Amino acid sequence: MRRLFLTFMLGVCLSGQGWSQQQRQIIVSNSDTYDRKEIVVIPYENFVQHFQVDSIFTVRDTKGQVIVHQLEKLGQQKPQHVLLQVAVPAGQQQVLHVAPEAAPAVASKTYARYVPERLDDFAWENDVVAFRLYGKALEGHKDDAQGMDYWAKRTDRLIIDHWYKTNDYHKDHGEGLDYYSVGQTLGAGDMALFLDKEVQYTWHYRGHQVLDNGPLRTTFRLDYEPQVIKGQRVAFQKTISLDAGSNFNKIQIDLNNKDRQRTPIVVGVAKRKEDNPALTVAADGSTLAYWEPDMDGHGRTGVALILPFKGAKYHPDRKEQALLATHIDNGTPFIYYNGAAWDRAGKITTAQQWNDAVEAFKHRVKSPLTVHLK
Repeated sequence: MRRLFLTFMLGVCLSGQGWSQQQRQIIVSNSDTYDRKEIVVIPYENFVQHFQVDSIFTVRDTKGQVIVHQLEKLGQQKPQHVLLQVAVPAGQQQVLHVAPEAAPAVASKTYARYVPERLDDFAWENDVVAFRLYGKALEGHKDDAQGMDYWAKRTDRLIIDHWYKTNDYHKDHGEGLDYYSVGQTLGAGDMALFLDKEVQYTWHYRGHQVLDNGPLRTTFRLDYEPQVIKGQRVAFQKTISLDAGSNFNKIQIDLNNKDRQRTPIVVGVAKRKEDNPALTVAADGSTLAYWEPDMDGHGRTGVALILPFKGAKYHPDRKEQALLATHIDNGTPFIYYNGAAWDRAGKITTAQQWNDAVEAFKHRVKSPLTVHLK
């Protein structure tokens, strides 16, 4: 009888503990007049202290559906943030609960890797888009190019490994293809020095480190060695993040100029040969959106730049690329966003839709969904 009583009391205590934890909530609010689905960020220490859990937990909505999460480490041993991908209707809240139990396994929606078998490429993707930057081995090669490449996808599967393995990604076999042309431009939104008001390309990246690799966000860092250009010794790093479901990368440049405190730079996109390009530039230089013409029957690509601050200057006189000029101060991270879309993916099919998507993303950057731990 005593054993039964103790067992009963233990069950009550455990049940009460679980019930108490479930009363603590994550409340995600959307004050906009349209629905939003994106990734929200919660500091890891705040999260584990509030919910009294360790790194093993499950997040659910009020209907009991599991909300996918990721422990973002940013290259550290210990998690730095909890990432949640949430959908919140216009003007409403999403209420979530946390339980101290193992979350079910999920397929990753983001991915990045170094590609030594293709001349030091570094490639990354999510369930919407794919990109690559070029490494040292490509320098001096007949196919050398300067800026960021974009791969047009129309599948939500991760395709980088498969496409590199087959080495047949310039043809569309139902998943998309690589038809975007970079050449001697900044491609789909890269950065270059802008010394003496001329674009100065640097060497390709020399070092790489994957900081996180899904399932909701992939982040990596590329190192660019010190190089003397126009009498200035400059080195920098690019830290790039791509979230599941997004057409846009977040790019952070950390630059060190041994000879100047401030370094002029440009970010830009390649332009095609057309009389009246579908190019839209914000008056304050905060966005640049370009809807390309059809290229060899492969479809139309939208590319864009987003600088969430005022002061960048558009240079309309460049025939081969569209440029936004600004500067980077030593010791101050420079953050901007670039993105792309393909009409044959079926989600964004016109210049107006692309312009709207760019403006909506700029708004999300400036006004993220609000998160409250209750």
